[in-house]
Amino acid sequence: MTRGSLRCWIVVCAIAWRLAFFAPDVAAEVPAGAPGSTRTIDGRYLPNPPQVFKGSIDTNAVDSKPDWPAIGVPPEGAPNVLLIMTDDVGFAAPSTFGGVIPTPALDRIAEMGLRYTRFHTTALCSPTRAALLTGRNHHSVATGVVVDQATGFPGYNSVIPRDAVCIGEILRQNGYDTSWYGKDHNVPQWECSQAGPFHNWPTGPIKGFDYYYGFIGDDTSQWQPNNLFQNTTPIEPYLEKPEWNLITAMADEAIGRVRMMSQVQPDRPFMIYYAPGGTHAPHHPTKEWVEKISEMHLFDDGWNRLRETIFAKQKKLGIIPQDAELTPWREDVPEWDTLSAEAKKLYIRQANVYAAYLAYTDHEIGRVIQAIEDTGKLDDTLIIYISGDNGGSPEGTLHGLYSEFAVVNAVHPTVEQNMKFYDVWGTDQTYPHFTAAWSLALDTPYQWTKEVASHFGGTRNGCCISWPARIKDAGGIRHQFHHVIDIVPTILEAAELPQPVMVNGVAQRPIEGVSMAYTWDKEGADAPGRRVTQYFEMFGSRAIYHDGWIASAPPLHAPWDPSLAKAPTDVMNAFKWELYDLEDDWTQANDLAEAMPEKLRDMQQLFILEAQKYRVFPLDDAVLSRFVGKKPSYTPGRTEYTYTGEIANVPFPGVAGSPPLLNRSYTITAEIEVPEGGAEGMLVTDGGRFGGYGFYLLKGRPVFTWNLIQLETLKWQGKEVLSPGPHKLEFDWKYDGPGYGKGGTGTLKVDGQTVDTRPMGRSLPVALPWVETFCVGVDTGTSVDDDDYQVPFCFTGTISKLAVHVGPEQTGSAE
Repeated sequence: MTRGSLRCWIVVCAIAWRLAFFAPDVAAEVPAGAPGSTRTIDGRYLPNPPQVFKGSIDTNAVDSKPDWPAIGVPPEGAPNVLLIMTDDVGFAAPSTFGGVIPTPALDRIAEMGLRYTRFHTTALCSPTRAALLTGRNHHSVATGVVVDQATGFPGYNSVIPRDAVCIGEILRQNGYDTSWYGKDHNVPQWECSQAGPFHNWPTGPIKGFDYYYGFIGDDTSQWQPNNLFQNTTPIEPYLEKPEWNLITAMADEAIGRVRMMSQVQPDRPFMIYYAPGGTHAPHHPTKEWVEKISEMHLFDDGWNRLRETIFAKQKKLGIIPQDAELTPWREDVPEWDTLSAEAKKLYIRQANVYAAYLAYTDHEIGRVIQAIEDTGKLDDTLIIYISGDNGGSPEGTLHGLYSEFAVVNAVHPTVEQNMKFYDVWGTDQTYPHFTAAWSLALDTPYQWTKEVASHFGGTRNGCCISWPARIKDAGGIRHQFHHVIDIVPTILEAAELPQPVMVNGVAQRPIEGVSMAYTWDKEGADAPGRRVTQYFEMFGSRAIYHDGWIASAPPLHAPWDPSLAKAPTDVMNAFKWELYDLEDDWTQANDLAEAMPEKLRDMQQLFILEAQKYRVFPLDDAVLSRFVGKKPSYTPGRTEYTYTGEIANVPFPGVAGSPPLLNRSYTITAEIEVPEGGAEGMLVTDGGRFGGYGFYLLKGRPVFTWNLIQLETLKWQGKEVLSPGPHKLEFDWKYDGPGYGKGGTGTLKVDGQTVDTRPMGRSLPVALPWVETFCVGVDTGTSVDDDDYQVPFCFTGTISKLAVHVGPEQTGSAE
């Protein structure tokens, strides 16, 4: 054989070998024990015990037979799962459920699948999300309120127990790829920093997601989210990108994951949990979306006519029965025609920005759905799109808010004060919310709003489900009564997976939801609902649904009441109960309590039984005292905080690891070295554009700044440029307590000499902006004074030591 023919023969053999063993996109049956073999595990026990070795072992490898452990995979035919939950979207906000705001992505899921008209949440964020992910009632998983208001009772301590793991962990251990994008408001506050621990984070063993890209906490700026994480690492992808917006960025991340999985592990099912910040405050759409919505003039006729428009459309779509009643407008909320021209102008702007935010959010969700279709996987994907985690939010109070942090700190902006921010409403210069009146309109036809668990305005949300390979009644409507706890068992039934009885060595409590899959066939349209009983409770407002009836105890104070501090209440006896026959009264419009006292009494007794069963007691209607109340901490009682060098992105003062300065005296001391040529930059800060403090050198001179939620900025400044060499800078604050938000006197010293001292008449009483974080030697997020500097404003000298001493809290009683 010649050298040329030998070379040709080698090439031919190589090609044949590659064709035989590496033919692309051809699935081969892999025998058990061979590399790449798979098996469906026993999903009752996660993880399964180690697989038994079935090969043979001799002293020599050539005389031994290998046996590879099989890769765990879901049952054949298990779908991909895209679970979507938007934020603070009232039942009637999206076009899909009769609203005027265009939501074509939600429309698409409804047209491909089913629209559920009587789907329910818990009336508040963290509780709904805990129930969604665990398949258990919110009190059962320690989330009776938002984590910010956790108290030391089993139903309220905010620590999801290990005997109730989330759907992510179940699917992950059954072979799914699991990823989460957006909001996680279910991490206990004392574990929210980069120090962890991380077992309660999205990637931990309770929630079980392989990848996380999102924000930890209530909400965030969509322009500069300073509480944004990739897995457990703080990130700032928005720096020097003024057009960047998280709503688009998280869609890009999810799309990247879909494409990556399709290319790298195309046969492995995925679960994506997609939880954007839209439309929770701050309402932060892009300029293009604001212009697009404003040109539609959706809200020019006001909220009263909007309700009528929506109500008629809901009947036309079959969302509500033809005999349904529109509940009356509340007397404590002004009618549109009574408003001044300036107020109308402001409120229309607020509504346009909100609507742009919802339309923008839905558009980006549509991009994720389209990416799944582009990979050829849409038919095999179960999509569950839940429009909101509670009713529309009333937290903007009656005038709306240029900044959510205003009302948190007991500032209630007037129309005139809000109008100062009219032109920048929705941009990164505001942290805005709309008036509660729009929330009432966007909860049509129901009474009440978010935070109210007694009525459907707080708990009824639109839900659409599609799975083209399985659900054939495309465009169907389902009226069965269901709850967010029913989503996990629905996913498990779709994937043909059992509810686990043991996960990570811990026996699991039974899942409390029921599957909705019985409604998927056309015959299921008229099938009797399988959720016969469901309790509701939030801040003492409560209800019990049973077999077509609901007894409801509404709150004593409207959630848009700006006063957070109220006297403690005998919750069991002070609330007045109402009774509704939902078979004849879809909207809770006709109270039968006086006409049917015995029926009401039976329902009240049933509530007590359910409340005892699911850890609802003790009832508590307190708001402020729970928000500011003491939480666990890894450094309880700490009064001295010392830093040597740069640190950034530490959240939640006094809970997660940063020093608490509100409602007390404190002293900040910085020992620094100024190089030749001078220095400037941040020494220490917590807060940003929407409120907070900063201690820094500006053009070589020391400055201490307090930003009081954009309404007032106070400064203490040195007049002399610091010379090269070591210096000791000090800011001392003497608080005029006791009480919340009192004033005091600040003194700035350089090398022991006072350079500026002055009083500040008031201070922030409740909270620094949670979207910002504590930093030493650098500033992240936004600056406390944009006129002085821009982030990151790194200190150009050397910080040898920075110490913060905090005195005792001087608040007195809150409620």
